[in-house]
Amino acid sequence: MSRKCTGGKFEIQVFQAGEIVPGGQALDAVAGNTVEIAHTCGYCFTGKDPAFAIGSAIPFGLNSRLQNAWLYHGGGNEAYDDFLKDHGLMARPGGATGSQMGGWFRKEINSLQDLRGIKMRIAGVAGDVMSRLGVVPQQLPGGDIYPALERGTIDAAEWVGPYDDERLGFYQIAPYYYYPSFWEGGLTIHFFINPGEWEKLPDEYKAALDTAFHAANINMQSLYDVKNTTAIRSLVGKGAQLRPLPRDVMDEAYKQAFALYDEYGQKSPAWAKIYPEWKNSAKKVSEWFRVAEFSMTAMSLGAQAAGQ
Repeated sequence: MSRKCTGGKFEIQVFQAGEIVPGGQALDAVAGNTVEIAHTCGYCFTGKDPAFAIGSAIPFGLNSRLQNAWLYHGGGNEAYDDFLKDHGLMARPGGATGSQMGGWFRKEINSLQDLRGIKMRIAGVAGDVMSRLGVVPQQLPGGDIYPALERGTIDAAEWVGPYDDERLGFYQIAPYYYYPSFWEGGLTIHFFINPGEWEKLPDEYKAALDTAFHAANINMQSLYDVKNTTAIRSLVGKGAQLRPLPRDVMDEAYKQAFALYDEYGQKSPAWAKIYPEWKNSAKKVSEWFRVAEFSMTAMSLGAQAAGQ
């Protein structure tokens, strides 16, 4: 889009993940000016600071619309950039998946007890929460998940949602497909940018990029809403067993998540600064959603399920 907006004067050279540096080094590559921009998820870098996750998704966080409301008009982008400048970065939202799935399990999970000792591909803040439920978190790149499941090196894995998961074939070895992904209720992917290189751009190129970033954010969500609709039906047809996460799992995860956030606040000054702002904004926008959006959606979905 930026190329068309500038009449072909501004071109972007795109590299595949891992082509220049491993995925885990993407932000270091931007800060070090090896590349000017990287497209990735902030929650993948919580080893640096848990505050990286707030801009993208945290357990029991916001859905995509509410996350966008906070980022664009609730001070979220500004708070995230203020944190990122200490890491030599700035960021713009550039994609959303919507609510993801809770993952693939080789064995059925009927209670919290069934999670004890399970080795699961899950990382970041979600991994911290799941470890408190007795899960043994494993961090693996996408390409390593299927063989790890096949060999029994791991017992479960979360990835994204039906469209991406079907392509990786997890249903062939781990048939129990759980929902929801309470850790990614509205994931935002960002374009992480080198601030020095950004400032070198003329204003019209910055405007072109900002327009492209907004378009990418909306387009990805729309694509997933369409593609997941088809993929979930396909997966069930291939034998995937859809299951809701047991209530005791969800209740304990909720309890542990917010206990963890208190601990993060004691260890991370950035978390202690941003999280209260995020929580306050989340409370306000959620109050509005309960009045009209949630009640309308719940009524409509209930009527559809009843065949009306």
